[in-house]
Amino acid sequence: MAQINKSTDYFNTKLYTGNGSTQSITGVGFQPDFTWIKNRSSGYSHCLYDVVRTATKRLKSNSSNAEDTDTNGLTAFDLDGFSVGSSASQNASGENIVAWNWLGANGTASNTDGDITSTVSANTTSGFSIVKFTANGSNNGTIGHGLGSTPAIVIYKRLDGTGSWYVLYTFVDGSQDYLILDSTSAKADLASSTYGTATSSTISNIGFGNTNSMIAYCFADVKGFSKFGSYTGNGNADGSFIYLGFKPAFLIVKRTDTADGWLMLDNKRGSINLIDEVLFSNLSQAEVSTNACDFLSNGFKARTTSTWINASGGSYIYMAFAEEPLVGDNPATAR
Repeated sequence: MAQINKSTDYFNTKLYTGNGSTQSITGVGFQPDFTWIKNRSSGYSHCLYDVVRTATKRLKSNSSNAEDTDTNGLTAFDLDGFSVGSSASQNASGENIVAWNWLGANGTASNTDGDITSTVSANTTSGFSIVKFTANGSNNGTIGHGLGSTPAIVIYKRLDGTGSWYVLYTFVDGSQDYLILDSTSAKADLASSTYGTATSSTISNIGFGNTNSMIAYCFADVKGFSKFGSYTGNGNADGSFIYLGFKPAFLIVKRTDTADGWLMLDNKRGSINLIDEVLFSNLSQAEVSTNACDFLSNGFKARTTSTWINASGGSYIYMAFAEEPLVGDNPATAR
C-alpha cells in the first residue's frame, strides 16, 4: 500500500443541519463510495449507503432488517459529497446530522478471485473495499475483496431478508471471532476449520444461505491511517491509553467479553478534549453527552469508568481512522 499523507483524502466526517427539503452536502473533499448518516438530534435509525448497492438503497446499522429503498434519503454521491432528500432521518429541518464518508474506487468492478464472483469498489491505498455477492450456501466458499492485503475486520449484512450484521476479526488471539453490530452481545467464536479466515485475496462466505444477496465492508490496517485492535480497560477515570500511531478522526469501540453497546466518536462532533458527544451504532437514540476519552496525537485515552469503554479488566476491540498520520510530511500535534 502507498503511504497516505492526507487522511481526509480517504475518510472524512461531515456535519450538517437538515432543511426538511433537499440539499447537497459539500465539503467532504472527495466523492464518497460509502456514507453512514446519523441524525444527532432525534432517535432515527443510522442510514448506510454505498456506491455498489447504489444511492437510495439503505441499510440500518441498528437493525437486522433487509435493505430498503428511501427515495428521499441519500439520492446521489457527488464530486465533493452527497445529496439528500426530505427524509427526516437524514434531513429533518433544523436538526443536527453527522455523516462519516469513505473513498472506495469511485466505481465498481467484477472480481473473480474467489469461488463466488463479487462486485467490488476497492481502494488499495486506504485498505477499504465494498463487496457485493450472492452466497452459495457453502461454509467454505470464498469471495474476492480487491484489497491485495488481508482485512483486519469484515462486516457482513444480508440485503434481501432479515439478518444480523456480522463483524468478523482475527487480531485478538488468532481465532475467528465475531460480534453483531446491531446487538450488544459479547463475542462468539467461529470454528476456523468450518468457516475459514480472511486471506490476502479473499474473504470467507461463513455459510450464508444459498442465493442470499450480501454486502461486506472490508477494512485493512494502513500505517498512519487506520488501525484495528484490542485493549483491556482499567476501570479508572485516568483510563487506558491505546497507541494508534496517529491522531484519531473517528473511533468505534465495542466491549467483547460481555454485553455492551458500540460506541462511536469523532473529531468533528468532539472538537476538543474531553470527547463527550456519544452515539451508538446499535441504537437509534439521539446523541448523548457523557465523558468518553481524549483524542491524542498518537492514540486515545479513556477518561471514564463507563463499561462501554473502560471497565476494569474488560476486553475491547476498536476501529480507528486518522485525522493526522504520524508518517510523511504531516506530523500530528496534541489537542
